[in-house]
Amino acid sequence: MRVLVVEDEPVLADAIAEWLREETHAVDLAHDGETALERIAVNDYDVVVLDRDLPRVHGDDVCKELVASERDARVLMLTAAAQLDDRVTGLSLGADDYLSKPFAFPELAARVLALGRRSRPAVPPVLRRAGITLDPARREVFRDGRFVPLSKKEFAVLAELLRAAGGVVSAEHLLEKAWDEHADPFTGAVRLTILKLRRKLADPPVVETVPGVGYRIP
Repeated sequence: MRVLVVEDEPVLADAIAEWLREETHAVDLAHDGETALERIAVNDYDVVVLDRDLPRVHGDDVCKELVASERDARVLMLTAAAQLDDRVTGLSLGADDYLSKPFAFPELAARVLALGRRSRPAVPPVLRRAGITLDPARREVFRDGRFVPLSKKEFAVLAELLRAAGGVVSAEHLLEKAWDEHADPFTGAVRLTILKLRRKLADPPVVETVPGVGYRIP
């Protein structure tokens, strides 16, 4: 999934991003509300982890603008305030979930994963197709009962292909969801990752190339 972390404390922002990247998500960072709105305007995020007390543009206003834009991104709001009124206010602005600081990173990661499933058409928690089983929570992949060790990018690409349920997924979409904003759109990273993925999934071949369109698992 593509995640935007908006947090004005650089150390905490980096820690959140690193944890989520370990969970195979593509993560971008913003340290103020204005930068967050710029990122949201040009990228298609599944989840925005949004600190409420931000400089330049307050987190409440970022949340309101995101909701008004009718984008599909889900919002997990973070705040140092633990009072019920603060949580109610955040949710009333359109946030989908709320987490008070300090928090446990495994809980944050679990909430991000749950929100990401809600940002798209409903899919089962464990993805299965063509003899492949992918468990996002456990980060495990099996092919016909055989464990398949994958890199983070390979796992993320396979997850997108399985979520498409037989549909064609473009290289541009894979680049958007599995890589961060620093990825070169003209890179061969997607093609190389698909080649490695095919090799690890072994025969019979399961990832098809649709010339000029993208990839699919029929």
